Amino acid sequence: MPLAVYILGLSVFALGTSEFMLSGLLPPIAEDMDVSIPQAGLLISAFAIGMVVGAPLLAAATLRLPRKVTLVALISVFGLGQVAGALAPTYEVLFVSRVVSALACAGFWAVGAAVAIAMVPVTARARAMAVMIGGLSIANVLGVPAGAFLGERLGWRSAFWAVAAASAIALVGVLTRIPRIPLPERHSGLKDELVIYRDRQVWLSVGVTALAAGGVFCAFSYLAPLLTDVAGLADGWVPTVLALFGVGALAGTTVGGRVADRHLFGVLLSGITTSTVLLVALALFASSPAAAVALSFLLGFSAFYTAPALNARMFNVAGAAPTLAGATTTAAFNLGNTGGPWLGGTVIDGGFGFASTAWAGAAMTSVAIALVSVSLRLHSRSRVVRTASPLSASARHTSRGTDTPAGHGEPTPATVVTVRAGADGDRTELPPVPSRD
Repeated sequence: MPLAVYILGLSVFALGTSEFMLSGLLPPIAEDMDVSIPQAGLLISAFAIGMVVGAPLLAAATLRLPRKVTLVALISVFGLGQVAGALAPTYEVLFVSRVVSALACAGFWAVGAAVAIAMVPVTARARAMAVMIGGLSIANVLGVPAGAFLGERLGWRSAFWAVAAASAIALVGVLTRIPRIPLPERHSGLKDELVIYRDRQVWLSVGVTALAAGGVFCAFSYLAPLLTDVAGLADGWVPTVLALFGVGALAGTTVGGRVADRHLFGVLLSGITTSTVLLVALALFASSPAAAVALSFLLGFSAFYTAPALNARMFNVAGAAPTLAGATTTAAFNLGNTGGPWLGGTVIDGGFGFASTAWAGAAMTSVAIALVSVSLRLHSRSRVVRTASPLSASARHTSRGTDTPAGHGEPTPATVVTVRAGADGDRTELPPVPSRD
C-alpha cells in the first residue's frame, strides 16, 4: 500500500475528529454562545448536511483540476474553518464555519478516495479505502475522546485549535507525499460523468450505503442515554463504551478491507446481516449492562467491517467517473448519518423508549440486506463498468472483460474499457460500452 494512501488516512483522522467531536462539546458551546443545547446540536446537523450537498458539488466543480492541487486547497480551507470556529465570537459565525468546514471535508473525501483508488490496482481497492476509513475509526477511538478531554480542561475552543493543528500536519503530508496524478488526455465533461446515475446499480449502492450506515447510527446516536437510563450504567462508563465502539470499528475496518477485495458481496451480506442481528439483540437485552457494553463493541466491528466493501462497490459500478463515485459514496454515508438519528429521535418522541432506536435501526439494515440481494441478482446477469487505475499494473485484467462478484460463482461479462498508454505512462480511458443496468 503506497505511503500516500496512509497520508490520506491521516487527513481523514483530522476530518473525522472535527465531524464527531461536537457530540461531547455541546453543553459548553451552548453555555458560551448563550443558546440551547438543541440549537447547539444544529451545528452537528449543519455539518452532515454540508457533507451531503458538498460532496457532489465540489466533485463536479473540481473535475478538471489537478488532484493534488485540489486536495491541498480543500485541506487548507478545512483547517482555516477550524481556526474560524475557535475564534468565533457568535453562534452564527460558528455555524457558518461548520458549514464551510463540512463542504471542504466532503470535497476532500470525494477527491481523496478517487486518488487512493488511482494509486492501487483494482484488486486492492477495498484495502485502500480501509486505510482511509481507518483514519475515521481512529478519530472515534482517539480524536473524539481527546477533543472532549480538551474541552473539559481547556475549554471547547481548544478542541478546534487541536484539529486545526492536525489539519496543518495533514497539509504538509499532502504537499510532500501525494504524487502528481495526471489528468486524462481526454477530458470528459460533467454531462458525460453524470451518465453513471442512469445505472440502477449505482442507485442500489447508494441505498445500501445509506441504510446500512443509518441503521447503525440510528441506535449509536442515542447510545449514551441507553447506557445510563436503560442499562443503568454510571455516566463515567459512556466514554469507555464509545471508545470500545471505536476499537471495534477499527478492527472491523482492518478485517473488512482485507477480505472485501476477494469476497465483496460476501462481506456486504454477512456484515449487514450481523449488524441487524446485533441491533435486535441490543433492543432485547439493553437492560443488561454487560450485554449493552459487549454489543456496542461488536456493533462497531460489524458496521465498519462493511464500510470498505460499500466504498469499493461504488467505485466498481461507477468507475467511469471515479471522483463522482467518491462523492456519491460520501453523500450516501451522510444521508444515513442524518436519516438514522432522525428516525431514532422520532421513535423516542413517540414514547417507545431509547431501546426502540435499535429496533428502528434493525428495520433499516433489513431493507439494506434486501437491496444487496437485488444488486447481486442484477450483477450476475449484467455488464458492470470496471475501469483501470492510472497506476495499476493489472489493467489487463479489466480489458479481458470479466468481473467477478467474489465468492459468488464464475466471472460474469463486464464492460470492456479500452486503455491507451501515453508517453508519460498515464493511461487514458476511452469511452466504455454503456452498462445495461
